Amino acid sequence: MNRETQARLREITAKLSEILEQDTDEQVMVFTDDKTLKELCGQINLLLLDRQKMKADFRKQEIASKKMLANISHDIKTPLTVILGYLEIMRLSNGEDEALQKVETKAKQVMELTDQFFTLAKLESGDKNIEMVQVNINELCRENVLGYYELLVQKDYAVDIIIPEQHIFVQGDRESVSRILTNLLSNAIRYGSDGKYIGLFLREELDFVYIDVVDKGKGIEKQFAASVFERLYTMEDSRNRSIQGNGLGLTIARNLARQMGGDILLQSEPGVRTVFTVKLRRWGDC
Repeated sequence: MNRETQARLREITAKLSEILEQDTDEQVMVFTDDKTLKELCGQINLLLLDRQKMKADFRKQEIASKKMLANISHDIKTPLTVILGYLEIMRLSNGEDEALQKVETKAKQVMELTDQFFTLAKLESGDKNIEMVQVNINELCRENVLGYYELLVQKDYAVDIIIPEQHIFVQGDRESVSRILTNLLSNAIRYGSDGKYIGLFLREELDFVYIDVVDKGKGIEKQFAASVFERLYTMEDSRNRSIQGNGLGLTIARNLARQMGGDILLQSEPGVRTVFTVKLRRWGDC
């Protein structure tokens, strides 16, 4: 192989690497009289054209899937909203009817499940917009705990809250962080009823901020720990069979945390304590 051919091959390799790294729709062009090199470039460009077509087809399918998802969500939620409206009118007209209350409760559960399903679908398809801003995590933790105050008092829970006075800021989407905390707190109340205890502890270490949500319920056996974040996995087997979850809350929470550059960790000692830890990046430490 002569020097000119070697130089043209290096040129082709460099251009192909550039196209793939920058994900452009260019083609490889090389000026040479070498018939073999010309044929090589022709075959490479055919592959690049196939790649472009695959990308275009994928984009079309992605747009169609998102549109279909939005339509299905609307088609399901609209009649559910109407049903809930009729049930409320009937309840107000007929007083406290037990059967009617049960139907209304189940309808609300279906609505909640529908909302969570489509939230997860949007997250997994990359269709949910998460805007990273400065979030005062002290304030958000207090707001979310206060949202459960009456329920915790009614259920006679012992509550431990440690939130530093000094402001701590994280990088994240305020709505998404709030949803994570809501999911973890409601999960702790639902499954930690045996221990009648809820704890929330905010702390920071190096570049990260940690929020521990603690309960003292039955706990999660080691063999179930890896499964609790899986889609549609419910913890009846691992914690309390008498309580029904929908198996999406923890999946959504971890997905949101990871999309913000964080995570959710789990430690559980059955019968003693269970800790779900939200890990988020501290503001300014990108």
